[in-house]
Amino acid sequence: MKKLLSTITLALVAIAALGQSTKYATIKGYSPALKDGTIAKSYIDNTQVATDTVMGGHFTLNVPLDELTRSDFALSGEGCPNTWLCLYLKPDAVIELSGTDCLYPLWKVDSPIAEQQTLNRITKHCFDAYKEFVLLCIGETSWTKFHHAELKVFKQTMDILPTLPVDAASLYKLEYVAQQSKVYDALDVFPYTQQLKELEATTAARAPKGFEHDLAAIHALVYPPHIVQTGEEAVDGEVFDLQGNKHQLLESLADGRYVLLDFWSYGCGVSLATIPELNAVYLQNKDKLDVVGINLDKLSTWQQHPQTPKIDYKNWNDGKMRRGGIDGHYCDMPATPYLILISPQGRVVWKNMGYGQGWFFGMAEAIKGPKQDNSSYLWMAVRKTEANSESTKVHFRIYLANSDCFSIPKKSYLEANGKRYKLTAADGIKIDADNKPETNAFGTINYTDFTLTFEPFDTLPTTYTFKKGDAEDAPAIRNIELK
Repeated sequence: MKKLLSTITLALVAIAALGQSTKYATIKGYSPALKDGTIAKSYIDNTQVATDTVMGGHFTLNVPLDELTRSDFALSGEGCPNTWLCLYLKPDAVIELSGTDCLYPLWKVDSPIAEQQTLNRITKHCFDAYKEFVLLCIGETSWTKFHHAELKVFKQTMDILPTLPVDAASLYKLEYVAQQSKVYDALDVFPYTQQLKELEATTAARAPKGFEHDLAAIHALVYPPHIVQTGEEAVDGEVFDLQGNKHQLLESLADGRYVLLDFWSYGCGVSLATIPELNAVYLQNKDKLDVVGINLDKLSTWQQHPQTPKIDYKNWNDGKMRRGGIDGHYCDMPATPYLILISPQGRVVWKNMGYGQGWFFGMAEAIKGPKQDNSSYLWMAVRKTEANSESTKVHFRIYLANSDCFSIPKKSYLEANGKRYKLTAADGIKIDADNKPETNAFGTINYTDFTLTFEPFDTLPTTYTFKKGDAEDAPAIRNIELK
């Protein structure tokens, strides 16, 4: 009965998210290797729309939809790889998956849908390389092995695409390779750029009408616009809010505030984790900082998600879903959350991917304090500097999750005038020891204030740098204004 009620509830949520759809496609599957209790899931646009629990190796999913739709299928359970299987679905279609193991992305897919048959041909052509990749998605493996296997799949996918019809499935595969090439380009390890450019051109030349938007999105990935880097002028753009009102992305700069751009998605757990801290930091610092969330999901997902009403800062969308949108001017790779801080003068101050508890409080502290760059260690900021002929005292505040500790090495130093100034004393913490912030800032985030004393500056500099330890890659707060 519990399973029935949860299935009914999930179906109702999925129907609401997909525009009150009352049509279904059915996904049936079987493998004798699947353990009872394994969970079968179907996603559309990063939203889970159907689920079932495997019993006796069998599962059945009824997926609500109104038209030809690309979905992501996954199994969660013992022996199942942490990846997905792309499926094309239509109302009333029955898709049958079958295998003898838990490697479901490699299973046989029986489908009446032409686009799925295109995907099947790609999987067959890339089977050995794809199997190597899927096996690496079970447990932990080195990034080197993972990247090598994925690149092999990309190469073989590009090799077969010229022999396939240009349809939604083949264009999806080409777009995915183009999108991931940006990730590998950032690592300087994507060796197939020329083949990708040639494939993009020949695909566009033989594509039938009706795919202009897809082709434009692929072209923007293969020939991306300049991506704004730290220190460069920010790029504006048009976005809209939940009520459909149009806005300029950087309109808050006119008020003399910093602007934090958060490119995010509901399909990303880390993106969701940022919301409470961003809310708190925005509400406490809105006179100096504006926060603009740029959601990258499908409009219906963005508008109807239960988390949407809980966002206090600007919650906007450009409607492009990462296909030629504003994120293409800022994000070096398709990752979420992707954070961009822009100064009141309209220049990018720092860029970061991911999230750590306390980041946004530390960022706001740096904005409120003397001018500084704490982007390599966002948890900590300088609040004040006192320099005289006897010593230099630097007052800090650090924010961390309440379960975390921090340590300041004895070898930490200040750098200015071409010289290092040694750490001589500390107040409020112990040097070379674990220190735990005890004052609550918000939720599970605590902070502590402390002061470090250093040798006096020979000559008072305009700015200086604090280095946390003497390792070459030690965290640093740079360009701290002395005043």
